[in-house]
Amino acid sequence: MAVLHLTKDNFDEEVLQSPLPVLVDFWATWCGPCQMIGPVIEEIAGEVTDAKICKVDVDAQPELARQYKVLSIPTLMVFKGGELAKRETGAKPKEEILQMLK
Repeated sequence: MAVLHLTKDNFDEEVLQSPLPVLVDFWATWCGPCQMIGPVIEEIAGEVTDAKICKVDVDAQPELARQYKVLSIPTLMVFKGGELAKRETGAKPKEEILQMLK
């Protein structure tokens, strides 16, 4: 499955109403660590079939960043059943990101 780019208009439907766990990567184009994990997020999206992998550009979607109190990026969040289940800040290796989905 490809990475899904979220906006305030599709966040509720794609994340909060999803029957699958959802990994959301809050990122920005100017963020070095975000650029480092970007390809890892894309790779995970291509491999994982039992979860959605999504990205939120904090510059394009400041309302979502504020709503979820994203103060530093990258911030990775996992939602399950419409609830925030896990939250990590900073670049993580692929295995740690995959572990968040379990």
